[in-house]
Amino acid sequence: MSDLEDDDVPQLSSHALAALQEFYAEKKQCAYPGGDDKYNVGRIEENWQLSQFWYSQETALCLAKEVTTAAGEGGRVACVSTPSVYQKLRELHREDLAVYLFEYDRRFSIYGEEFIFYDYNNPLDFPVNIAHHSFDIVIADPPYLSEECLRKTSETIKYLTQGKILLCTDTEPYSTRVVEGNTQHLAPNG
Repeated sequence: MSDLEDDDVPQLSSHALAALQEFYAEKKQCAYPGGDDKYNVGRIEENWQLSQFWYSQETALCLAKEVTTAAGEGGRVACVSTPSVYQKLRELHREDLAVYLFEYDRRFSIYGEEFIFYDYNNPLDFPVNIAHHSFDIVIADPPYLSEECLRKTSETIKYLTQGKILLCTDTEPYSTRVVEGNTQHLAPNG
């Protein structure tokens, strides 16, 4: 009877098992990339439950160029909830910029000291080494399209920036009022 029981246990073929192992290895590599690839946009997959939607390569490049120009050589850049812009800046090997990623998703902690855990619900909760008005430019894309999220994110922006802001949002009625600055529309692909 034990032979019959053993026959009822489903088993994968050697090809299926190899494919499954390869799938898990690729999934692990995407979740925790290392080496030179770790800065590739999209290398860490979007998590829609965290309201993450990565920019396309073209948009990330366009925004990275705008940020680089605004920061100037030796500038300091704060990327607030914009991991794909951070990745693009680092992918371009911008060694002449100090770039920090303020992000809720701890998978980005692979970027070491450049990763700052950020929760918009606690907009001014930073490590002591993040000083008031210490960034030449802040680029931010609030994770949610709500006035509350934009208001709290704007507290972060105002604390961090010396004056230059690149706000990526589709909440213009709120953003103009909350950020209190001149607005300019940037359309990377059109």
